[in-house]
Amino acid sequence: MTEKSNKTLIPVAIIIAGILIAAGGLIYVNKGKTQVLSAQQAAEKAISYVNQDIASNGATNTATLTGATDTDSVVYQISFKISGYEEEYNVWVSKDGKYFFPAAYDLTATSTAESNNEPQKPTCESLKKADKPILEAFVVSKCPYGLQMQRILYEVVKNIPSLAENIKVKYIGAVEGNKITSMHGDTEAQENLRQICVREEQADKYWSYIGCHIKKGDVDSCLAVANVDKSKLNTCMTDATKGLEYAKADFVLQDQYNISGSPTLIINGENLNTQNEPIEFVFGGRTAEAAKTLLCCGFGQKPENCSQKLSEDSAAAGFSESYGSSGGSTGGGCE
Repeated sequence: MTEKSNKTLIPVAIIIAGILIAAGGLIYVNKGKTQVLSAQQAAEKAISYVNQDIASNGATNTATLTGATDTDSVVYQISFKISGYEEEYNVWVSKDGKYFFPAAYDLTATSTAESNNEPQKPTCESLKKADKPILEAFVVSKCPYGLQMQRILYEVVKNIPSLAENIKVKYIGAVEGNKITSMHGDTEAQENLRQICVREEQADKYWSYIGCHIKKGDVDSCLAVANVDKSKLNTCMTDATKGLEYAKADFVLQDQYNISGSPTLIINGENLNTQNEPIEFVFGGRTAEAAKTLLCCGFGQKPENCSQKLSEDSAAAGFSESYGSSGGSTGGGCE
């Protein structure tokens, strides 16, 4: 942003600050009869209020609604942006459309974590929101728990195909010279590269290949089942300007997110995993329902298909013909 435009926008920043502290944090939006509005209706009233306040201060900037979420309480969470600014603002509006809150505090939440100086666990409401959220899963192809996560995500995609565009499987490793490396040796490294090449150049075959590979790891038969173009795949895997470059992009993100273990889930660019608890366990464990819930919590406004219930059974780790676990640990990882 130029110095000139900065000066133009300074008054608007002051206006926004005023909106967010007005009336001690309690603003009447509508004094009509008590009624329950939809999230969209309440959001429109809030945005109308914000734009009126901006206009009354002589500014030409406008507020635009970016999201309206039902918090399962007495308020809706409303997100909006001001023209000329990148920042997204979050406010809350009562469900009857009467009150506008610049901040909301859960008085029923335990203070134990705070008193012990421990980080609060993420909640559906606290997750960063996006119109098109992305759930990234970092794995390696021979790790039993990486296979477990691929099985979980395949189950989500199989049952709710529209969510496939919101799920990205990435791979952990490094490139040394002109060769990809992985934590479990060259066989795993080559399979990582194979899956990366299918993902990048034959994306419509990726989940079909994964759905087959997680059963027995039979590469040739799974390439045939998924109808993968083997010639195109081989070119990608042997051409240093193709496959290795795709892999390097994964490894850049791996370092950016400070990832060391398979699997690791990232939602909307945030690594919310802790040393003692991967993020999926906050939302229910290594299950298709938990992964779907985590992804759906990343939407500013959840689509209808997020209400579809998926399996709450823990997925099997390692190669397995079936989805469910037959016993043993289901919460490990490879490092």
